[in-house]
Amino acid sequence: MQSSMSNRRKETQLFSTQNLVKMALCIAFCCVSAFISFPLPLTPGLVTALTIALTVTALVLPPQLAFLTVAAYVLLGAIGLPIYPGGIGGLGRLFGPTGGFYIGWPFVCFIESLCKGQQVSFRRYALVAVCLGVPLTYVGGLISMMHVQQVGLYEGLVMAALPFIPGDIMKALLASLIAVRVNRVLARR
Repeated sequence: MQSSMSNRRKETQLFSTQNLVKMALCIAFCCVSAFISFPLPLTPGLVTALTIALTVTALVLPPQLAFLTVAAYVLLGAIGLPIYPGGIGGLGRLFGPTGGFYIGWPFVCFIESLCKGQQVSFRRYALVAVCLGVPLTYVGGLISMMHVQQVGLYEGLVMAALPFIPGDIMKALLASLIAVRVNRVLARR
């Protein structure tokens, strides 16, 4: 009985008004940042600011909320809201060559959030974002790219990962810096 009440309190604290507002703001940040995108020649993927918003979400929210927030963003786009990069939405994107990125993002954000630690630290955030977030994001994207495009590992890497690595590292560092500032502001409250 005692543990049941304790679990309810934790659940209530997890879904507090403050956390729900943070989740909504993170979803809005993801939606807006997805519109900042452009195609990269010779690849079916887009360079997008969405990856910055996803990383900030992972570094600002606790793991469960990071997962739910990013999953909600993916679901909103899947039902047709034009919030994916390029201003599109719908299930077609999830089943296309880049669909693995979308499906993997909630899990990647959960893992990043889990590994970010309790202390607000740019060094720790950057390490997690660059060494975990960037490579794990490519896993889902690479799998879907290889499957949908019917290409091998090398071709999949060339289309889904290699051209994007330098930019994604820079975006992960920028997201880490933003997350440090946001978390320091939130800690003052």
